[in-house]
Amino acid sequence: MNPTVDVIIPTYKPDERFAKLVTALEQQSYPVGRIIVMNTEEKYMEAFLYGRRDIGTHKSVRIYHLSRREFDHGGTRGKGVLRSDADCFLCMTQDAVPADTDLVKNLVEALSQKEDGKGEIAVAYARQLPQPDASPITSFTRGFNYPDVSHTKGKEDLATLGIKTYFCSNVCAMYDRKIFDALGGFIRRTIFNEDMIYAAKAVSMGYRIAYAADAKVYHSHEYGPWQELRRNFDLGVSQADHSEIFGNIRSEGEGIRLVRETAGYLRSIGRTGLLVRLVMLSAAKYAGYLLGKHYRSLPKRLIMRLTMNRYYWR
Repeated sequence: MNPTVDVIIPTYKPDERFAKLVTALEQQSYPVGRIIVMNTEEKYMEAFLYGRRDIGTHKSVRIYHLSRREFDHGGTRGKGVLRSDADCFLCMTQDAVPADTDLVKNLVEALSQKEDGKGEIAVAYARQLPQPDASPITSFTRGFNYPDVSHTKGKEDLATLGIKTYFCSNVCAMYDRKIFDALGGFIRRTIFNEDMIYAAKAVSMGYRIAYAADAKVYHSHEYGPWQELRRNFDLGVSQADHSEIFGNIRSEGEGIRLVRETAGYLRSIGRTGLLVRLVMLSAAKYAGYLLGKHYRSLPKRLIMRLTMNRYYWR
C-alpha cells in the first residue's frame, strides 16, 4: 500500500506564490491528503483570502492561526505535524512552488529507497531551482547547494562532508512519520535550523538523509547585504545554541569554496562587474555568522537590531 502524505506549510503575509503552491500541490501525480497551513496572524490571511475563491474553497486545505509571539520554526511545524495522521508529511514554505507534477512522487520514492547495509531514510529534501529572473550570483549559488545528482548521507560521511552531512531544508522536505515520532520530532524552540538539527539527530541514531535532485521546486531570493547579515546572524545563533551538534564541525570552508567558485563563474560569463556585489554579500554573510556565533557577548539592543526573529528573544 502506498504511503499517505500530508503537507505542512507555515505562512505569514501570504502572497500569490502561496496560491500557486496550493494549486500545484493539488495537481500532483501522487495524491496529497491534507494541506495543513499554520498561519501567523489571522488578519494577514484574511486580507489575502478576501474576495478570492482559489484557496478557501480547496477541500484539502486546513488553516490554523497563531500569533507572532507563538511562532517558532520548530514548534510551529511540530504543531502542524500533530494535526496529521499520514504516513509521511511534507514540510514546505509558502514561497516554494513545485516545478512539475511529480514533486511529491519523487520525494516519496527517495524516502522509501533501501540501500544494502545502510540505515533507513529519515528525511528526503528537494532540489531548489532559482527563479527565472534570478541574478547570476543567486543562480550559481542554487546550483552549488542543490546539484543535479541525487545522493544519500549518513554517519560515515561526516569525515568527508562535514556539516553538509546534516544539510536539509524545510523549504521542501519529506519526513517518515514513524521515524520522526521515534526521534522526538523537531526541537520545540529554536531561532533557525530546525531541519538540520533534526537531520543531525537522525544521523547520530543511524538513519540517513536523502537529497532528491529529481524533486524540484522554484525557490530563491535576491537578498541585499543587510538582509544576508541578519539571516546569517540567526544561523550563527542556532549553531551557538547547539554546540553539541555544530561545535566540532567547521562550516567556513564550504563558504569560502562557494565564494571562490562563484567568482570564477562570473568571470567565465563576462560578468566581472558583479564581483563587487559578491564580495559585499559574502562579507555580510560572514560578519552576521560570526556575530551570531558570539551573540552571548553582545548587548541586547544590538541583538534585537541584528536578528530577523525578534519575538524569539522575548
